Amino acid sequence: MSTAMAIESSATAQSVLHPAGPDASIIADFAWVLFIGGAVIFAGVMALMVIAARRRPEPVNPRRWIVGAGFAFPVVVLSILLVWSTWRSAELTPQTSKGAFTVGVTAKMWWWEVRYHDPASGREITSANEIRIPVGRPVYLGLTSSDVIHSLWIPALNGKMDTVPGRVTGLTIQADKPGVYRAQCAEYCGEQHARMALHVVAMAPDAFDRWLANEARPAATTAGAPDEQLLERGRAAFLAQRCQACHTVRGVGGESGNGNVRLGPDLTHVGSRLHIAAGTLRNHRGALAGWVADPQSIKPGARMPAAADLDGETLHALAAYLEHLK
Repeated sequence: MSTAMAIESSATAQSVLHPAGPDASIIADFAWVLFIGGAVIFAGVMALMVIAARRRPEPVNPRRWIVGAGFAFPVVVLSILLVWSTWRSAELTPQTSKGAFTVGVTAKMWWWEVRYHDPASGREITSANEIRIPVGRPVYLGLTSSDVIHSLWIPALNGKMDTVPGRVTGLTIQADKPGVYRAQCAEYCGEQHARMALHVVAMAPDAFDRWLANEARPAATTAGAPDEQLLERGRAAFLAQRCQACHTVRGVGGESGNGNVRLGPDLTHVGSRLHIAAGTLRNHRGALAGWVADPQSIKPGARMPAAADLDGETLHALAAYLEHLK
Protein backbone atom coordinates (compact mmCIF):
# COMPACT_ATOMS: atom_id res chain seq x y z
CA MET A 1 0.00 0.00 0.00
CA SER A 2 1.33 3.44 -0.95
CA THR A 3 1.78 6.18 1.60
CA ALA A 4 -1.06 8.20 0.08
CA MET A 5 -3.41 5.21 0.17
CA ALA A 6 -2.44 4.43 3.76
CA ILE A 7 -3.15 8.02 4.81
CA GLU A 8 -6.45 8.11 2.94
CA SER A 9 -7.60 4.83 4.52
CA SER A 10 -7.49 6.51 7.93
CA ALA A 11 -9.92 9.27 6.93
CA THR A 12 -12.62 10.14 9.45
CA ALA A 13 -16.12 11.47 8.99
CA GLN A 14 -16.66 15.22 8.84
CA SER A 15 -18.63 15.38 12.06
CA VAL A 16 -18.47 17.21 15.36
CA LEU A 17 -19.32 13.86 16.97
CA HIS A 18 -16.00 12.32 15.86
CA PRO A 19 -13.47 14.48 17.73
CA ALA A 20 -9.76 13.87 17.12
CA GLY A 21 -8.27 16.70 19.17
CA PRO A 22 -8.65 18.33 22.60
CA ASP A 23 -10.71 21.33 21.48
CA ALA A 24 -12.95 19.19 19.30
CA SER A 25 -13.62 16.91 22.29
CA ILE A 26 -14.86 19.89 24.32
CA ILE A 27 -17.12 20.99 21.46
CA ALA A 28 -18.42 17.42 21.14
CA ASP A 29 -19.34 17.51 24.86
CA PHE A 30 -21.41 20.63 24.19
CA ALA A 31 -23.16 18.86 21.32
CA TRP A 32 -23.98 15.75 23.36
CA VAL A 33 -25.33 17.79 26.30
CA LEU A 34 -27.60 19.73 23.94
CA PHE A 35 -28.74 16.56 22.14
CA ILE A 36 -29.50 14.67 25.36
CA GLY A 37 -31.04 17.64 27.13
CA GLY A 38 -33.23 18.48 24.14
CA ALA A 39 -34.34 14.84 23.85
CA VAL A 40 -35.27 14.65 27.56
CA ILE A 41 -37.28 17.89 27.39
CA PHE A 42 -38.98 16.75 24.19
CA ALA A 43 -39.89 13.40 25.79
CA GLY A 44 -41.28 15.20 28.85
CA VAL A 45 -43.44 17.51 26.76
CA MET A 46 -44.77 14.57 24.73
CA ALA A 47 -45.55 12.65 27.94
CA LEU A 48 -47.53 15.61 29.31
CA MET A 49 -49.35 15.84 26.01
CA VAL A 50 -50.37 12.18 26.16
CA ILE A 51 -51.49 12.49 29.79
CA ALA A 52 -53.53 15.58 28.97
CA ALA A 53 -55.19 13.83 26.02
CA ARG A 54 -56.15 10.70 28.00
CA ARG A 55 -57.41 12.24 31.26
CA ARG A 56 -60.66 14.04 31.82
CA PRO A 57 -60.35 17.78 32.24
CA GLU A 58 -59.84 18.75 35.88
CA PRO A 59 -59.51 22.13 37.53
CA VAL A 60 -55.88 23.26 37.18
CA ASN A 61 -54.21 26.08 38.99
CA PRO A 62 -52.60 28.08 36.13
CA ARG A 63 -50.29 29.94 38.50
CA ARG A 64 -48.60 26.65 39.44
CA TRP A 65 -47.79 25.90 35.79
CA ILE A 66 -46.66 29.44 35.02
CA VAL A 67 -44.34 29.66 38.02
CA GLY A 68 -43.10 26.07 37.85
CA ALA A 69 -42.81 25.24 34.15
CA GLY A 70 -42.61 28.77 32.77
CA PHE A 71 -40.17 30.32 35.24
CA ALA A 72 -38.49 27.99 37.75
CA PHE A 73 -37.66 25.16 35.33
CA PRO A 74 -35.96 27.29 32.61
CA VAL A 75 -34.12 29.41 35.20
CA VAL A 76 -32.66 26.33 36.91
CA VAL A 77 -31.78 24.52 33.67
CA LEU A 78 -30.28 27.56 31.92
CA SER A 79 -28.29 28.55 35.02
CA ILE A 80 -26.76 25.09 35.23
CA LEU A 81 -25.92 25.17 31.50
CA LEU A 82 -24.40 28.65 31.82
CA VAL A 83 -22.09 27.63 34.67
CA TRP A 84 -21.09 24.36 32.98
CA SER A 85 -20.52 25.89 29.52
CA THR A 86 -18.47 28.75 30.97
CA TRP A 87 -16.25 26.26 32.81
CA ARG A 88 -15.79 24.04 29.74
CA SER A 89 -15.22 26.97 27.38
CA ALA A 90 -12.35 28.17 29.54
CA GLU A 91 -10.53 24.92 28.71
CA LEU A 92 -10.45 25.64 24.98
CA THR A 93 -6.97 26.33 23.61
CA PRO A 94 -6.23 30.08 23.30
CA GLN A 95 -6.09 31.24 19.68
CA THR A 96 -2.45 32.29 19.70
CA SER A 97 0.60 31.50 17.60
CA LYS A 98 2.87 31.55 20.67
CA GLY A 99 4.55 28.16 21.06
CA ALA A 100 2.66 26.66 18.12
CA PHE A 101 3.66 25.55 14.65
CA THR A 102 2.24 28.20 12.30
CA VAL A 103 0.59 27.62 8.92
CA GLY A 104 -0.80 30.42 6.74
CA VAL A 105 -4.11 29.78 4.95
CA THR A 106 -5.64 32.11 2.37
CA ALA A 107 -9.19 31.40 1.20
CA LYS A 108 -9.93 32.06 -2.45
CA MET A 109 -12.85 31.47 -4.80
CA TRP A 110 -13.01 28.45 -4.53
CA TRP A 111 -9.86 26.89 -3.11
CA TRP A 112 -7.34 27.26 -0.28
CA GLU A 113 -3.73 28.42 -0.50
CA VAL A 114 -1.57 26.94 2.27
CA ARG A 115 1.86 28.28 3.28
CA TYR A 116 4.55 26.80 5.53
CA HIS A 117 7.89 28.12 6.75
CA ASP A 118 10.87 25.98 5.81
CA PRO A 119 13.06 25.78 8.95
CA ALA A 120 16.14 24.82 6.91
CA SER A 121 16.17 27.60 4.31
CA GLY A 122 13.80 30.12 5.86
CA ARG A 123 11.81 30.23 2.62
CA GLU A 124 8.05 30.01 2.27
CA ILE A 125 6.62 26.71 1.04
CA THR A 126 3.31 26.97 -0.81
CA SER A 127 0.75 24.21 -1.25
CA ALA A 128 -3.00 24.10 -1.82
CA ASN A 129 -6.19 22.51 -0.52
CA GLU A 130 -4.41 20.31 2.00
CA ILE A 131 -2.89 21.09 5.40
CA ARG A 132 -0.39 18.63 6.86
CA ILE A 133 0.37 18.83 10.56
CA PRO A 134 2.40 16.84 13.12
CA VAL A 135 0.43 14.75 15.59
CA GLY A 136 0.34 15.90 19.22
CA ARG A 137 1.52 19.43 18.53
CA PRO A 138 -0.62 22.60 18.52
CA VAL A 139 -0.81 24.21 15.10
CA TYR A 140 -1.89 27.82 14.65
CA LEU A 141 -3.64 28.58 11.38
CA GLY A 142 -3.28 32.23 10.35
CA LEU A 143 -6.37 32.80 8.21
CA THR A 144 -7.18 35.47 5.65
CA SER A 145 -9.07 35.83 2.37
CA SER A 146 -8.17 37.33 -1.00
CA ASP A 147 -11.72 38.10 -2.14
CA VAL A 148 -14.88 37.57 -0.03
CA ILE A 149 -15.57 36.29 3.47
CA HIS A 150 -15.09 32.54 3.77
CA SER A 151 -15.05 30.37 6.90
CA LEU A 152 -12.82 27.40 7.70
CA TRP A 153 -14.51 24.60 9.65
CA ILE A 154 -12.62 21.45 10.71
CA PRO A 155 -15.18 19.76 13.00
CA ALA A 156 -12.91 16.87 14.02
CA LEU A 157 -10.25 19.32 15.30
CA ASN A 158 -11.99 22.57 16.32
CA GLY A 159 -14.85 24.95 15.58
CA LYS A 160 -15.08 27.30 12.63
CA MET A 161 -13.34 30.63 12.05
CA ASP A 162 -14.14 33.27 9.45
CA THR A 163 -11.52 34.40 6.92
CA VAL A 164 -11.91 38.11 6.20
CA PRO A 165 -10.23 40.11 3.39
CA GLY A 166 -7.62 42.49 4.77
CA ARG A 167 -7.53 40.86 8.20
CA VAL A 168 -5.79 37.87 9.79
CA THR A 169 -7.79 35.66 12.13
CA GLY A 170 -6.46 32.60 13.92
CA LEU A 171 -7.53 29.05 14.68
CA THR A 172 -5.53 26.60 16.80
CA ILE A 173 -5.88 22.90 16.00
CA GLN A 174 -4.25 19.75 17.35
CA ALA A 175 -4.65 16.14 16.28
CA ASP A 176 -4.29 13.35 18.84
CA LYS A 177 -3.69 10.63 16.25
CA PRO A 178 -2.69 10.29 12.59
CA GLY A 179 -5.53 10.57 10.11
CA VAL A 180 -7.27 12.65 7.47
CA TYR A 181 -9.81 15.18 8.69
CA ARG A 182 -12.10 16.86 6.19
CA ALA A 183 -12.75 20.60 6.41
CA GLN A 184 -15.26 22.77 4.60
CA CYS A 185 -15.95 26.40 3.86
CA ALA A 186 -18.84 27.19 6.22
CA GLU A 187 -19.72 30.68 4.92
CA TYR A 188 -21.61 30.98 1.64
CA CYS A 189 -19.12 32.51 -0.79
CA GLY A 190 -20.54 32.01 -4.27
CA GLU A 191 -21.43 29.44 -6.88
CA GLN A 192 -18.95 26.72 -5.84
CA HIS A 193 -19.18 27.20 -2.07
CA ALA A 194 -20.26 23.56 -1.62
CA ARG A 195 -17.15 22.33 -3.48
CA MET A 196 -14.64 24.33 -1.42
CA ALA A 197 -13.31 21.61 0.85
CA LEU A 198 -9.91 21.03 2.42
CA HIS A 199 -8.25 18.04 4.07
CA VAL A 200 -6.06 18.15 7.16
CA VAL A 201 -3.56 15.29 7.19
CA ALA A 202 -2.11 14.57 10.64
CA MET A 203 1.20 12.70 10.47
CA ALA A 204 3.70 11.30 12.93
CA PRO A 205 6.26 14.05 13.73
CA ASP A 206 9.18 12.34 11.97
CA ALA A 207 7.05 11.62 8.88
CA PHE A 208 5.88 15.23 8.85
CA ASP A 209 9.47 16.51 9.02
CA ARG A 210 10.40 14.36 6.02
CA TRP A 211 7.33 15.54 4.11
CA LEU A 212 8.09 19.22 4.84
CA ALA A 213 11.70 18.80 3.71
CA ASN A 214 10.48 17.27 0.45
CA GLU A 215 7.96 20.10 -0.06
CA ALA A 216 10.82 22.60 0.13
CA ARG A 217 12.54 20.98 -2.85
CA PRO A 218 11.88 21.97 -6.48
CA ALA A 219 9.61 19.87 -8.65
CA ALA A 220 10.64 16.31 -9.46
CA THR A 221 12.53 16.02 -12.74
CA THR A 222 11.59 13.63 -15.52
CA ALA A 223 15.16 12.43 -16.08
CA GLY A 224 15.62 8.73 -15.45
CA ALA A 225 11.93 7.98 -14.93
CA PRO A 226 10.66 4.73 -16.52
CA ASP A 227 8.25 6.71 -18.73
CA GLU A 228 10.60 9.65 -19.28
CA GLN A 229 9.46 10.35 -22.85
CA LEU A 230 5.80 10.52 -21.82
CA LEU A 231 6.58 12.77 -18.86
CA GLU A 232 8.77 15.06 -20.95
CA ARG A 233 5.97 15.41 -23.48
CA GLY A 234 3.63 16.35 -20.61
CA ARG A 235 6.13 18.89 -19.29
CA ALA A 236 6.41 20.42 -22.75
CA ALA A 237 2.60 20.61 -22.96
CA PHE A 238 2.49 22.33 -19.57
CA LEU A 239 4.79 25.06 -20.87
CA ALA A 240 3.22 25.27 -24.34
CA GLN A 241 -0.25 25.76 -22.84
CA ARG A 242 1.12 28.58 -20.65
CA CYS A 243 -0.07 26.79 -17.51
CA GLN A 244 2.79 28.49 -15.64
CA ALA A 245 1.04 31.83 -16.15
CA CYS A 246 -1.38 30.88 -13.36
CA HIS A 247 0.35 27.97 -11.62
CA THR A 248 3.80 27.72 -10.07
CA VAL A 249 5.93 24.61 -10.50
CA ARG A 250 9.23 25.46 -8.82
CA GLY A 251 12.13 24.73 -11.14
CA VAL A 252 9.96 24.62 -14.27
CA GLY A 253 9.48 27.64 -16.48
CA GLY A 254 11.40 30.03 -14.24
CA GLU A 255 10.46 31.41 -10.86
CA SER A 256 9.50 34.75 -12.37
CA GLY A 257 6.90 33.19 -14.64
CA ASN A 258 4.03 34.41 -12.49
CA GLY A 259 5.79 36.79 -10.09
CA ASN A 260 4.30 36.96 -6.62
CA VAL A 261 0.70 36.71 -7.81
CA ARG A 262 -0.68 33.17 -7.80
CA LEU A 263 -3.92 33.00 -9.74
CA GLY A 264 -4.12 29.25 -9.30
CA PRO A 265 -2.77 26.64 -6.86
CA ASP A 266 0.94 25.88 -6.62
CA LEU A 267 1.50 22.57 -8.45
CA THR A 268 5.11 21.85 -7.44
CA HIS A 269 4.10 18.69 -5.58
CA VAL A 270 0.51 18.28 -6.76
CA GLY A 271 0.96 14.54 -7.36
CA SER A 272 1.39 13.90 -3.63
CA ARG A 273 -1.96 15.45 -2.66
CA LEU A 274 -4.94 13.26 -1.88
CA HIS A 275 -7.46 15.38 -3.81
CA ILE A 276 -7.64 18.04 -6.49
CA ALA A 277 -10.12 20.86 -7.16
CA ALA A 278 -10.44 21.67 -3.43
CA GLY A 279 -11.52 18.21 -2.35
CA THR A 280 -13.83 17.61 -5.31
CA LEU A 281 -11.91 14.73 -6.96
CA ARG A 282 -9.60 12.00 -5.70
CA ASN A 283 -6.15 12.64 -7.12
CA HIS A 284 -5.15 10.22 -9.88
CA ARG A 285 -4.17 10.44 -13.53
CA GLY A 286 -7.69 10.10 -14.90
CA ALA A 287 -9.07 12.79 -12.60
CA LEU A 288 -6.21 15.14 -13.53
CA ALA A 289 -6.89 14.62 -17.24
CA GLY A 290 -10.62 15.23 -16.81
CA TRP A 291 -10.03 18.36 -14.77
CA VAL A 292 -7.57 19.86 -17.26
CA ALA A 293 -9.80 18.99 -20.23
CA ASP A 294 -12.98 20.61 -18.88
CA PRO A 295 -12.99 21.97 -15.31
CA GLN A 296 -16.32 23.73 -15.88
CA SER A 297 -18.15 20.41 -16.27
CA ILE A 298 -16.88 19.39 -12.82
CA LYS A 299 -16.91 22.73 -11.00
CA PRO A 300 -18.95 25.34 -12.92
CA GLY A 301 -17.65 28.84 -12.33
CA ALA A 302 -14.12 27.72 -11.45
CA ARG A 303 -11.62 30.28 -12.68
CA MET A 304 -9.76 27.90 -14.97
CA PRO A 305 -10.26 27.62 -18.72
CA ALA A 306 -10.72 24.29 -20.48
CA ALA A 307 -7.84 22.87 -22.53
CA ALA A 308 -10.10 22.17 -25.46
CA ASP A 309 -7.30 22.22 -28.05
CA LEU A 310 -5.33 19.33 -26.54
CA ASP A 311 -5.46 15.99 -28.33
CA GLY A 312 -6.00 12.86 -26.27
CA GLU A 313 -2.37 11.69 -26.24
CA THR A 314 -1.04 15.09 -25.18
CA LEU A 315 -3.71 15.38 -22.47
CA HIS A 316 -2.71 11.94 -21.16
CA ALA A 317 0.95 12.98 -21.12
CA LEU A 318 0.17 16.21 -19.27
CA ALA A 319 -1.86 14.32 -16.65
CA ALA A 320 0.99 11.82 -16.25
CA TYR A 321 3.44 14.68 -15.72
CA LEU A 322 1.25 16.31 -13.05
CA GLU A 323 0.84 12.95 -11.31
CA HIS A 324 4.65 12.63 -11.35
CA LEU A 325 5.10 15.87 -9.36
CA LYS A 326 5.53 14.41 -5.89
